[in-house]
Amino acid sequence: MTAIHKIIGAAALSGAFLLASIPLNGQGTVEVFTATAAVKTAAGASATAPVTITIDRKMSQVEADKLGAAFKAGGAAALRKALVGVPPTGTVRLGSGNPTPTRVTIERPTGDGRLLTIVTDQALFFVGAGAPGAKPQAGFDFAVVDLEVNAKGSGTGNLAPAAKLKMNGDAFVVEDYGAEAVRLTAVTKAK
Repeated sequence: MTAIHKIIGAAALSGAFLLASIPLNGQGTVEVFTATAAVKTAAGASATAPVTITIDRKMSQVEADKLGAAFKAGGAAALRKALVGVPPTGTVRLGSGNPTPTRVTIERPTGDGRLLTIVTDQALFFVGAGAPGAKPQAGFDFAVVDLEVNAKGSGTGNLAPAAKLKMNGDAFVVEDYGAEAVRLTAVTKAK
């Protein structure tokens, strides 16, 4: 299994942690999004699962700056330490599984809507983990969701269900455990 590297919103995480963000309306309003997670392997196999993302709150710029500075200073371990005592920002639930608390939720404006970047401090699942010769799971202990939604609350997204976070300059780079990208389709704001 080969991990893929992607700079997810080099502007998304780095912009959220390191640059000024613009608070949008609904900062204190609970939002619920539903989507379908879809993955297709190079061999043609595919799978889908429903996803529910609940956002209880978005991070303030002060919180985001503190977490970004911690990560720059000491990597993932320092980020974990900085998250101690920080209340969850919501949850991500795959299928009928238990909700996983989200630890970071950041919102940035886009041309006709917004980009939501959501991070958990634990992996959601390992795509291909049961495959013969799959590499160890150590270090892939975050999950990252990017949702790009329009003003009406519909859109698309990406999910790195098991990821390592790294820095490349001021940009956060997500190293995904899976070789295949998990796409979020039919993203709809339910509440």
